Amino acid sequence: MAKKYDFLFKLLLIGDSGVGKTCLIIRFAEDDFNSTYISTIGIDFKVKTIEVDGKKVKLQVWDTAGQERFKTITTAYYRGAMGIILVYDITDDKSFENIQNWMKSIRENASAGVSQMLLGNKCDIEAKRKVTKDTGEKLAKDHGIRFFETSAKSNINVDESFIALARDILLMSSKKPGSTGREVRITSTEKKSSKCLLL
Repeated sequence: MAKKYDFLFKLLLIGDSGVGKTCLIIRFAEDDFNSTYISTIGIDFKVKTIEVDGKKVKLQVWDTAGQERFKTITTAYYRGAMGIILVYDITDDKSFENIQNWMKSIRENASAGVSQMLLGNKCDIEAKRKVTKDTGEKLAKDHGIRFFETSAKSNINVDESFIALARDILLMSSKKPGSTGREVRITSTEKKSSKCLLL
C-alpha cells in the first residue's frame, strides 16, 4: 500500500497536570472540546496528517501525564520525539514556574537539538490570568523557542502552533546530513491571532 504521507513526526506534550494538554491534542486532532476529561493515565496519543509547504506530514502527538508518579513512564517517551511542546496554564502561575523543571527534563531525556515550543494555554480565561503574555514570550525568547498563547476551548492558535512546530522540524530535517538536500522554503504565513493579546 502506498504511503499516505511524506514525513512522520513524533511530538510530545509535557507540562503540569491540568494545564490542558489533552484538550489541546483533541482540539487539534479531532476539532473537539470537552471540559470534563479525566487526567491522562501514563501516556496516550493521537494522529493527524497535515500539509506543510506542500508536504504531507503525519503527526503522532503524544499526550503525557503531568503527575509526578508517572514521571518514569513519560521520560521514556522523550527519546525519539522530534518536537516537544511545553504547556502551562495562564491562570496558574505555579504551572508556569514549573516549566523550568520540564525544560530540565528535556535536557536530561530528549535527543539533542529537538524542536521545542512553549504554549500558554487557556488564554480565553482573561479574567483569571496570572501569567502575562510578555512573561511567556520572554521565557521562550530566553530559550530560543517559539511561543503561542492558545485556547483549546475557543480554538485559538491550536492548529497554528502545531503547524509552526511541524514546519520547524521539517526545516531542521532538510538541513541534516543524509537528507535529500532539497531546500524547504519557509513562507511566513502565520496568522497573528488578534485574540489573547494584552492591550
